[in-house]
Amino acid sequence: MTHPGVEVIRAFLGDSGVTTGTIGEQREAMADLARSSLPPDGVAIEPVMLGGCRGEWLTPASVAIDAVVLYLHGGGYCTGSLDSHRNLASRLAVAAGCPVVTLDYRLAPEHPFPAAVDDAAAAYGDLLALGIPPERMAIAGDSAGGGLTVASLLALRATGSPLPAAAVCLSPWVDLTQTSGAYQRLAAKDPMVTKAGLDLMAQAYLGATDPRAELASPLFAEDLSGLPPLFIEVGEHEVLIDDAIHLAERVAAAGGEATLTVWPEMVHVFQAFPGPLIPESEQSVAAIGSFLADHVGRSD
Repeated sequence: MTHPGVEVIRAFLGDSGVTTGTIGEQREAMADLARSSLPPDGVAIEPVMLGGCRGEWLTPASVAIDAVVLYLHGGGYCTGSLDSHRNLASRLAVAAGCPVVTLDYRLAPEHPFPAAVDDAAAAYGDLLALGIPPERMAIAGDSAGGGLTVASLLALRATGSPLPAAAVCLSPWVDLTQTSGAYQRLAAKDPMVTKAGLDLMAQAYLGATDPRAELASPLFAEDLSGLPPLFIEVGEHEVLIDDAIHLAERVAAAGGEATLTVWPEMVHVFQAFPGPLIPESEQSVAAIGSFLADHVGRSD
């Protein structure tokens, strides 16, 4: 039986323009959609500059732990904004009981690879400079932001920077070659992501860069050891499922900790949809919040 909420999403996306058209048209459609997406009540919003980019501190009314989550939005490295992800990031802040800071990192094609990685690493460095200890920080992101989360960890490790206590990847895009078998296997079931769409954005982001470069496609990193615990969520019916599964496998093979949940019938970044439409969204956000609180709220 088809999930009724997913069918509503499928019908909506067919008319929204969020996943079709040129990059400019997709940006406009996402901006229009973001205007109707508001943060939950009780979350304070404060502008901030981090790593030379705009950001927002999203602080829930009830702060349970002295920690910060750096959130990197999705959008194929070409779309997405503070506006488009304010609601999801705010809900994660409430679930984790700590502030989440979102980052308006530079987008392609105007700012190709490695601009996004540089911005994310610089923002994390600025949080350290504010006096926030790494054991009280996490990095999280969805889709391209999930891939950027892992790429940022690799970039920080390469410079000897202390790594955060944990990381969260929602439907991560960690293989920019789009050669996984899931693109054929699940093409008819995924209403949000297509190989053609990701090819377009990968080309805009990468230019002449090898798509297997580890900071672009961290799935192909030679060494995935020494990373903080990863919490990976993915939908059963999305074409990026293999990215998530293979990332978890590779991290585990390198001796790391990777907790993977494949949600039945779910689609790409289903956590962004409201609970009345997708009840699994609230269940997932609650689980992510518990994971973050457990890791960044430790007293040891």
